[in-house]
Amino acid sequence: MSLWSRIADALSALRQGESLSAVFDRLRTPPERSVAFTIAVIALGAKMAKADGQVTRDEVTAFREVFTIPPEEEANAARVFNLARQDVTGFEDYARRIARMFDGQQAPLTDLMEGLFHIAMADGTYHPNEDAFLERVAAVFGLSDTCFRRLRAQFVPEATRDPWDVLGVPPCASLDEARKAWRALVRETHPDAMIARGVPEEAVKLAEKRLIAVNRAWEEISARESAG
Repeated sequence: MSLWSRIADALSALRQGESLSAVFDRLRTPPERSVAFTIAVIALGAKMAKADGQVTRDEVTAFREVFTIPPEEEANAARVFNLARQDVTGFEDYARRIARMFDGQQAPLTDLMEGLFHIAMADGTYHPNEDAFLERVAAVFGLSDTCFRRLRAQFVPEATRDPWDVLGVPPCASLDEARKAWRALVRETHPDAMIARGVPEEAVKLAEKRLIAVNRAWEEISARESAG
């Protein structure tokens, strides 16, 4: 059964009266976590698409870029996105349920935030309402301010870029500490590692921007140390 068919089954349970909490409880363990991850991006992405006052074709296209959607599954994907967009549940409630669903684990929640940033930047602008939305979601997820700044720097061209923030180490860290952080982030970004923590195969392309940012940060730090 395809990812999108499994998502459609999960949402049909909601329409039949099952609570969202009960559905999320069923999606806590692999391989259903990939369904949970996708529903989370859809639900929050659909809410965020309204944050700047309009849902644009670019934002819908960005959603399609985050997830590889085969032609035969386009109808299922559209149905899921529209259902989430029309749902009256507040985004903070979604975020809290999603955080519980992943037991507060930082890695999959960070992956999810990257998908939301990708959607936010689809139209080429980063609206203040989108920034407030994403900052609040990150806080509900329990992600640190440093993590949020790192994510924003990956996606928003005008954001302040601190290579130390990107690697998650303080500026006073040694080169060896920075190297260890860089290597750990590269390992975490490997598609096999992402799939193991619940990111569906259809969305592992999210790793591309992170890997570029992480490698660039390490190159900048190592170059500074060599010059110094």
